Amino acid sequence: MAPVTDAASLPGRLREAAAPELFRLDGRTALVTGAGGRLGRALASGLAEAGAHVILNGRRPEPLERLQDALRARGLEASALPFDITDTAAVRRAVAAVEQRFGKLHVLVNNAYAGRTGGLDDATDHEFAAAYDVAVIAAFRLIRETCPLMRRAVAETGHAAVINVASMYGSVSPDPSVYGASGMQNPPFYGPAKAALIQLTRYAACHLAPLGIRVNALSPGAFPPPGVLAQHPDFRRNLERRTPLGRTGDPVELKGAAVFLASDASSFVTGAVLPVDGGWTAW
Repeated sequence: MAPVTDAASLPGRLREAAAPELFRLDGRTALVTGAGGRLGRALASGLAEAGAHVILNGRRPEPLERLQDALRARGLEASALPFDITDTAAVRRAVAAVEQRFGKLHVLVNNAYAGRTGGLDDATDHEFAAAYDVAVIAAFRLIRETCPLMRRAVAETGHAAVINVASMYGSVSPDPSVYGASGMQNPPFYGPAKAALIQLTRYAACHLAPLGIRVNALSPGAFPPPGVLAQHPDFRRNLERRTPLGRTGDPVELKGAAVFLASDASSFVTGAVLPVDGGWTAW
């Protein structure tokens, strides 16, 4: 397949479409890992609301099926596809199923992550390895295995998109004073894994650009669950004080950024890290 490197090779609609049309994802497929989690549900919902058929991934089928049913009840397109992203054979079977049903993949969102809170004194070797396995190796594995399907999408739309969900803590260290006695300390294995994911984003962006596949990262800030904030009011105040916008984020605020990076609206954007952190990393 010839590289897609100049404006003349892009579909004419990118030059002629009204701005709102550039954000539409009608007729496209998007695979979202970790779709059953709090941020994953918002990301998947946003892409579906923009018109994509969203393939919902996670290990447990129940939350995926609940989200699938909720989206379909709104007239949106979604399909649950549970599989273990840390298992290469399982990933290959899932990608084969996507190929059989859809033929191509326009958007891949590497969002999955699992890990506990903790500190330097009690973090284990296994937790470091597991964090890296889910956040980085699994993201690489999915990019590698879905690349042929994304290349087919490029032939149709002019480009495909990978969105890696990183974190502000992939760029800056957690401030211990923010967490206080809340017990919610950010663990030492989380930030390094997200930093590696940011570097993988840049590497993949440069190496896949000639194929027309764009790769960017979303970098969320503080999005704590409401229950945590209610239980630890001092923690909430510390987060709000540390954030220039003076509040924590709501997962729905990730929708716009995800749709932007997935759609034609960002057709000349690759290798970028888009902070959605209320200004936390701007201090």
